[in-house]
Amino acid sequence: MNAVGEHAGQRSVAAGDQRVIPEATVARLATYLRALVGMGELGVATVSSESLAAAAGVNSAKLRKDLSYLGSYGVRGVGYEVAVLTEQIHKTLGLHQNRAVALIGLGHLGQALAGYAGFASRGFRIAALIDASPALVGTQVHGLIVQHVDSLAEVVERESIAIAVVAVPAVAAQDVCDRLVASGVTSILNFAPTVLTVPPHVDVRKVDLAAELQILSFHDNRKAARPDCAGSDAAPATKVAVVR
Repeated sequence: MNAVGEHAGQRSVAAGDQRVIPEATVARLATYLRALVGMGELGVATVSSESLAAAAGVNSAKLRKDLSYLGSYGVRGVGYEVAVLTEQIHKTLGLHQNRAVALIGLGHLGQALAGYAGFASRGFRIAALIDASPALVGTQVHGLIVQHVDSLAEVVERESIAIAVVAVPAVAAQDVCDRLVASGVTSILNFAPTVLTVPPHVDVRKVDLAAELQILSFHDNRKAARPDCAGSDAAPATKVAVVR
Protein backbone atom coordinates (compact mmCIF):
# COMPACT_ATOMS: atom_id res chain seq x y z
CA MET A 1 0.00 0.00 0.00
CA ASN A 2 1.64 3.23 -1.12
CA ALA A 3 1.07 6.60 0.48
CA VAL A 4 1.49 9.69 -1.67
CA GLY A 5 2.25 13.08 -0.13
CA GLU A 6 -0.26 15.71 -1.23
CA HIS A 7 2.16 18.60 -1.07
CA ALA A 8 5.48 17.01 -0.17
CA GLY A 9 7.10 17.25 -3.62
CA GLN A 10 10.86 16.80 -3.73
CA ARG A 11 11.65 18.69 -0.53
CA SER A 12 14.06 17.57 2.14
CA VAL A 13 13.32 17.21 5.83
CA ALA A 14 15.44 17.68 8.93
CA ALA A 15 16.15 14.72 11.16
CA GLY A 16 16.20 15.02 14.94
CA ASP A 17 19.86 16.08 14.84
CA GLN A 18 19.06 18.61 12.08
CA ARG A 19 20.68 16.67 9.24
CA VAL A 20 18.77 17.46 6.08
CA ILE A 21 17.46 14.22 4.56
CA PRO A 22 15.67 14.06 1.17
CA GLU A 23 12.05 13.03 1.57
CA ALA A 24 12.50 10.15 -0.88
CA THR A 25 15.22 8.84 1.46
CA VAL A 26 12.89 9.14 4.46
CA ALA A 27 10.34 6.96 2.65
CA ARG A 28 12.98 4.33 1.92
CA LEU A 29 14.23 4.38 5.54
CA ALA A 30 10.84 3.00 6.58
CA THR A 31 11.33 0.14 4.11
CA TYR A 32 14.85 -0.55 5.37
CA LEU A 33 13.55 -0.59 8.92
CA ARG A 34 10.89 -3.17 8.08
CA ALA A 35 13.55 -5.42 6.53
CA LEU A 36 15.93 -4.93 9.46
CA VAL A 37 13.26 -5.75 12.05
CA GLY A 38 12.53 -8.98 10.20
CA MET A 39 16.22 -9.86 10.14
CA GLY A 40 16.57 -9.09 13.83
CA GLU A 41 13.67 -11.42 14.62
CA LEU A 42 15.51 -14.17 12.73
CA GLY A 43 18.66 -13.59 14.78
CA VAL A 44 20.69 -11.98 11.99
CA ALA A 45 23.50 -9.92 13.55
CA THR A 46 25.06 -8.26 10.49
CA VAL A 47 23.88 -7.62 6.96
CA SER A 48 25.69 -6.50 3.82
CA SER A 49 24.46 -3.50 1.85
CA GLU A 50 23.70 -5.84 -1.06
CA SER A 51 21.52 -8.13 1.06
CA LEU A 52 19.67 -5.26 2.75
CA ALA A 53 19.16 -3.51 -0.58
CA ALA A 54 17.73 -6.68 -2.10
CA ALA A 55 15.35 -7.10 0.85
CA ALA A 56 14.20 -3.48 0.43
CA GLY A 57 13.93 -3.61 -3.37
CA VAL A 58 16.54 -0.92 -4.14
CA ASN A 59 20.09 -0.98 -5.49
CA SER A 60 22.96 -1.11 -3.02
CA ALA A 61 24.47 2.23 -4.11
CA LYS A 62 21.22 4.03 -3.32
CA LEU A 63 20.96 2.26 0.03
CA ARG A 64 24.51 3.24 1.00
CA LYS A 65 23.81 6.87 0.07
CA ASP A 66 20.57 6.84 2.05
CA LEU A 67 22.26 5.44 5.13
CA SER A 68 25.11 7.94 4.87
CA TYR A 69 22.60 10.65 5.85
CA LEU A 70 22.37 8.84 9.20
CA GLY A 71 26.14 8.83 9.55
CA SER A 72 26.11 5.05 9.09
CA TYR A 73 28.64 3.68 6.61
CA GLY A 74 28.98 0.06 7.63
CA VAL A 75 32.23 -1.88 7.86
CA ARG A 76 33.95 -3.06 4.70
CA GLY A 77 33.76 -6.83 4.40
CA VAL A 78 31.31 -7.04 7.31
CA GLY A 79 28.38 -4.78 6.52
CA TYR A 80 25.98 -3.18 8.99
CA GLU A 81 25.16 -4.28 12.51
CA VAL A 82 21.42 -5.00 12.35
CA ALA A 83 20.66 -3.87 15.92
CA VAL A 84 22.67 -0.64 15.63
CA LEU A 85 21.24 0.32 12.25
CA THR A 86 17.72 -0.48 13.44
CA GLU A 87 18.19 1.87 16.38
CA GLN A 88 19.63 4.61 14.16
CA ILE A 89 16.64 4.49 11.83
CA HIS A 90 14.24 4.34 14.77
CA LYS A 91 15.70 7.58 16.14
CA THR A 92 15.78 9.29 12.76
CA LEU A 93 12.12 8.47 12.14
CA GLY A 94 11.19 9.56 15.65
CA LEU A 95 10.10 6.07 16.66
CA HIS A 96 12.10 5.96 19.89
CA GLN A 97 8.92 7.25 21.52
CA ASN A 98 5.56 5.49 21.39
CA ARG A 99 3.63 7.98 19.24
CA ALA A 100 -0.04 8.51 20.05
CA VAL A 101 -2.37 8.51 17.04
CA ALA A 102 -6.01 9.55 16.72
CA LEU A 103 -8.24 7.65 14.28
CA ILE A 104 -11.22 9.60 12.97
CA GLY A 105 -13.96 7.60 11.25
CA LEU A 106 -15.13 4.19 12.43
CA GLY A 107 -16.71 2.83 9.27
CA HIS A 108 -15.56 -0.49 7.81
CA LEU A 109 -12.09 0.83 6.98
CA GLY A 110 -11.73 2.68 10.27
CA GLN A 111 -12.73 -0.41 12.25
CA ALA A 112 -10.14 -2.46 10.37
CA LEU A 113 -7.43 0.15 11.03
CA ALA A 114 -8.39 0.33 14.71
CA GLY A 115 -7.84 -3.41 15.01
CA TYR A 116 -4.55 -3.52 13.11
CA ALA A 117 -1.92 -4.95 15.46
CA GLY A 118 1.00 -3.85 13.30
CA PHE A 119 0.93 -0.24 14.52
CA ALA A 120 2.18 -1.12 17.99
CA SER A 121 5.19 -3.06 16.71
CA ARG A 122 6.23 -0.07 14.59
CA GLY A 123 6.18 2.62 17.23
CA PHE A 124 2.57 3.84 17.14
CA ARG A 125 -0.33 3.62 19.56
CA ILE A 126 -3.95 4.25 18.64
CA ALA A 127 -4.81 6.52 21.56
CA ALA A 128 -8.23 7.81 20.49
CA LEU A 129 -11.13 6.74 18.28
CA ILE A 130 -13.36 9.54 17.00
CA ASP A 131 -16.68 9.47 15.15
CA ALA A 132 -19.87 11.52 14.79
CA SER A 133 -22.39 8.66 14.68
CA PRO A 134 -24.65 8.45 17.76
CA ALA A 135 -24.68 4.68 17.26
CA LEU A 136 -20.90 4.51 17.72
CA VAL A 137 -20.07 7.29 20.18
CA GLY A 138 -19.78 5.85 23.68
CA THR A 139 -19.31 2.27 22.49
CA GLN A 140 -16.11 0.34 22.93
CA VAL A 141 -14.05 -0.65 19.89
CA HIS A 142 -10.85 -2.68 20.35
CA GLY A 143 -10.58 -1.57 23.96
CA LEU A 144 -11.16 2.15 23.39
CA ILE A 145 -14.31 4.21 23.94
CA VAL A 146 -15.36 6.00 20.76
CA GLN A 147 -15.53 9.75 21.39
CA HIS A 148 -17.53 12.41 19.54
CA VAL A 149 -15.80 14.56 16.95
CA ASP A 150 -16.90 17.67 18.87
CA SER A 151 -14.47 16.67 21.64
CA LEU A 152 -11.56 16.39 19.19
CA ALA A 153 -9.58 19.37 20.50
CA GLU A 154 -9.85 18.12 24.08
CA VAL A 155 -8.78 14.60 23.08
CA VAL A 156 -5.80 15.85 21.08
CA GLU A 157 -4.56 17.91 24.02
CA ARG A 158 -5.18 15.20 26.62
CA GLU A 159 -3.48 12.42 24.65
CA SER A 160 -0.68 14.64 23.22
CA ILE A 161 -1.62 13.63 19.68
CA ALA A 162 0.38 15.05 16.76
CA ILE A 163 -0.59 12.44 14.15
CA ALA A 164 -4.11 11.62 12.99
CA VAL A 165 -5.62 9.11 10.58
CA VAL A 166 -8.65 10.33 8.63
CA ALA A 167 -10.97 7.56 7.43
CA VAL A 168 -14.21 9.48 6.95
CA PRO A 169 -16.30 9.95 3.77
CA ALA A 170 -14.95 12.52 1.30
CA VAL A 171 -17.68 15.07 2.09
CA ALA A 172 -16.62 15.20 5.75
CA ALA A 173 -12.85 14.98 5.28
CA GLN A 174 -11.98 18.68 4.93
CA ASP A 175 -14.06 19.63 7.97
CA VAL A 176 -12.33 16.95 10.04
CA CYS A 177 -8.97 18.10 8.68
CA ASP A 178 -9.69 21.70 9.66
CA ARG A 179 -10.65 20.60 13.17
CA LEU A 180 -7.44 18.60 13.48
CA VAL A 181 -5.27 21.50 12.34
CA ALA A 182 -7.07 23.88 14.71
CA SER A 183 -6.44 21.39 17.52
CA GLY A 184 -2.69 21.37 16.86
CA VAL A 185 -2.30 18.20 14.81
CA THR A 186 0.55 18.63 12.33
CA SER A 187 0.62 15.25 10.54
CA ILE A 188 -2.34 13.58 8.82
CA LEU A 189 -2.70 10.24 7.06
CA ASN A 190 -5.67 10.65 4.73
CA PHE A 191 -7.70 7.64 3.56
CA ALA A 192 -10.61 9.78 2.34
CA PRO A 193 -10.90 9.90 -1.47
CA THR A 194 -10.27 13.63 -1.68
CA VAL A 195 -7.39 16.09 -1.54
CA LEU A 196 -7.11 18.00 1.72
CA THR A 197 -6.13 21.66 1.94
CA VAL A 198 -3.77 22.35 4.82
CA PRO A 199 -1.39 25.14 5.90
CA PRO A 200 2.33 24.79 5.03
CA HIS A 201 3.34 23.50 8.47
CA VAL A 202 1.00 20.47 8.24
CA ASP A 203 2.08 17.29 6.43
CA VAL A 204 -0.50 15.13 4.69
CA ARG A 205 0.03 11.65 3.25
CA LYS A 206 -2.75 10.31 1.07
CA VAL A 207 -3.61 6.63 0.74
CA ASP A 208 -5.91 6.00 -2.23
CA LEU A 209 -6.65 2.28 -2.47
CA ALA A 210 -8.88 2.66 -5.53
CA ALA A 211 -6.18 4.61 -7.39
CA GLU A 212 -3.62 1.90 -6.63
CA LEU A 213 -6.00 -0.73 -8.03
CA GLN A 214 -6.54 1.39 -11.13
CA ILE A 215 -2.79 1.60 -11.68
CA LEU A 216 -2.52 -2.18 -11.33
CA SER A 217 -5.41 -2.54 -13.77
CA PHE A 218 -3.51 -0.43 -16.31
CA HIS A 219 -0.40 -2.60 -16.00
CA ASP A 220 -2.46 -5.80 -16.15
CA ASN A 221 -4.17 -4.49 -19.28
CA ARG A 222 -0.79 -3.80 -20.89
CA LYS A 223 0.50 -7.26 -20.01
CA ALA A 224 -2.60 -8.86 -21.51
CA ALA A 225 -1.87 -7.03 -24.78
CA ARG A 226 1.77 -8.17 -25.01
CA PRO A 227 2.50 -11.14 -27.31
CA ASP A 228 4.89 -12.70 -24.80
CA CYS A 229 2.13 -12.72 -22.15
CA ALA A 230 -0.59 -14.12 -24.39
CA GLY A 231 -1.33 -17.77 -25.10
CA SER A 232 -0.10 -19.41 -28.30
CA ASP A 233 -3.55 -19.21 -29.86
CA ALA A 234 -4.12 -15.60 -28.86
CA ALA A 235 -4.98 -12.98 -31.42
CA PRO A 236 -2.31 -10.42 -32.38
CA ALA A 237 -1.69 -8.00 -29.55
CA THR A 238 -3.07 -4.49 -29.67
CA LYS A 239 -0.55 -1.81 -28.98
CA VAL A 240 -1.26 0.48 -26.05
CA ALA A 241 -0.32 4.09 -26.56
CA VAL A 242 1.03 5.85 -23.48
CA VAL A 243 0.89 9.61 -23.45
CA ARG A 244 3.81 11.04 -21.53
